[in-house]
Amino acid sequence: MISRNTICALILATLTLFSGCGGQSDPAPASQSSAESKGLIAASCITLTNPYFILIKDVMTEEAAKHGYDVVFLSGDQDPAKQANQIKDFIVQKASAIALNPCDSKAVGPSIKEANEAGIPVFTFDIKCQAPDVEIVSHIATDNFQGGQLAGEAMIEALGAEGGKIVILDYKPAESCIMRVDGFKEVIDKHNAGRDTGKILIMAELPGDGVKDKGFKASEDALQAHPDLAGIFAINDPSGLGAVAALEKAGKLDDVAVIAFDGQPEGKQAIKDGKIYADPVQFPDQIARKTVQAIIDHFDGKDVPEEELIPAALYRQADGLKDPELK
Repeated sequence: MISRNTICALILATLTLFSGCGGQSDPAPASQSSAESKGLIAASCITLTNPYFILIKDVMTEEAAKHGYDVVFLSGDQDPAKQANQIKDFIVQKASAIALNPCDSKAVGPSIKEANEAGIPVFTFDIKCQAPDVEIVSHIATDNFQGGQLAGEAMIEALGAEGGKIVILDYKPAESCIMRVDGFKEVIDKHNAGRDTGKILIMAELPGDGVKDKGFKASEDALQAHPDLAGIFAINDPSGLGAVAALEKAGKLDDVAVIAFDGQPEGKQAIKDGKIYADPVQFPDQIARKTVQAIIDHFDGKDVPEEELIPAALYRQADGLKDPELK
């Protein structure tokens, strides 16, 4: 027969054993890991078929991670309705901040208002919102008007004293592209003022929509309408490369000067190869970093500029020939 003292000793040992092995039914919660995300920065851009925006996506994701934030970065596929649904999802997900590159500078307004009402700070990059009565903390972009001025100067340089007929491949839903065309026209108008000869005549503005296939079709139409065409200004590299393809097909690449915009690797290669005359070059890595920094500064209660514009730089064939990243 086991004595009472022995039973007590066995019970005490069992309790001690369970305590030492972590047998509590309600363990204390673990402390938060330092690697755990501080929140979500949700971004949507006009397209991810353009390498320019892929670079922005990659750099923005990398920069946000340094500050402890996750990034979801979606393509609006040039569809304002699709982008509006993405913004609704960002609000449902309770994103810490929303960064937008609008598919349509005006149509994005109601969606931004929804984010404003939900208390989520909104930032824009590359393309500015033109809708009224919306709250944007900060806009970070290339100085597109200044870049357009550079494009105008390059067209004057390319055509020389003879001047000639040109067309513009535009994309009117995007504020950035409107500003490029405005800057370009300002320089061309100043060049033409008071001249009797050597004028540069803008014959048409055609919808290249910032993509290669539409740039190709618009350029084909321009060549048919104006067989003596001397120049094409395309608002980005994809539409500019479409123009190059149309000129190659027509056997007129040596007769028509192409000025594009962006400075993507394929565009720079075309400049080096003499197919595009020059590009005002953007710096998408800077846009991405400055956008993330504006978001973090806002979170930290710091003053953030309403707009920060990054100057473009003109890239000619001489630059391409010295560029170690090209073939």
